[in-house]
Amino acid sequence: MQTIKLNDGVEIPVFGFGTFMIPADGSTRKAVREALELGITHIDTAAAYFNEKEVGQAVKDSRIDREKLFITSKMWLQDYGYENAKKAIDTSLKKLDMDYMDLYLIHQPYGDVTGAWNAMEEAKQQGKIRSVGVSNMTPKIWNNFIPQFATMPSVNQVEFNPFYQQKEIRKILEPLNVRIESWGPLGQGNKDLLTNPVINRIAQNHNKDSGQVILRFEIQEGVIVFPKSTKPERMKSNMNIFDFTLTDDEMNEIRALDKGYGIHNPDNEGVAEYLLSNYDIHKDD
Repeated sequence: MQTIKLNDGVEIPVFGFGTFMIPADGSTRKAVREALELGITHIDTAAAYFNEKEVGQAVKDSRIDREKLFITSKMWLQDYGYENAKKAIDTSLKKLDMDYMDLYLIHQPYGDVTGAWNAMEEAKQQGKIRSVGVSNMTPKIWNNFIPQFATMPSVNQVEFNPFYQQKEIRKILEPLNVRIESWGPLGQGNKDLLTNPVINRIAQNHNKDSGQVILRFEIQEGVIVFPKSTKPERMKSNMNIFDFTLTDDEMNEIRALDKGYGIHNPDNEGVAEYLLSNYDIHKDD
């Protein structure tokens, strides 16, 4: 699998497997195991996905050497602040049944983000985390928090697809060599995106489907992707994007589809309160 080097020297596969909204009823374990069997070595989970344990079980099932895998998880905003964050890191490691995570992210950028970041930097120094990053940071949020950090994040995981290409935050990140990771790289099933005539025409040119063209576009833009599917045939299809290249003209045509907005705006008032009231990761503690 193709990899790129993050700004801290850690190598990350550009293509992975996302587990958002896959239930922890055996479904995550099965889906991740199938992804690993297909050769996908980059797995993305989070405390607020409630399926870290099943991700860890699937990794154990696979018998693949841990150092050959790239495992990402994320801290939920309930656990921000230095002391709570230290506990959250150890809890994720325990649920995953792993000694370290390859990448660990601030999931939602509200509250005592700096305290959480300090704990993450410390955990990195201790070998519990190889690389640290953030998620859902807009230019406004980035400029508020990053000057308080001692070290630069390696990634910012944000909503990204051809309809929302995050041009403003990319202007900030590119000089810093901070990589964009895309959540919802296929627009979370957006039919308007998947049936877009420009994308469909380009897909026909390459004997590919629209999803493959979208993922190929994103990777050529330097974006790290991890589409989610519980169907092995769709997993295989999503992976089949490394045997063709979009031309400069095709890339420009897809760039022109950008609408400048997506389904989620982290700058909106009340986002933190909504998230805290709807995702209680300690309800069963």
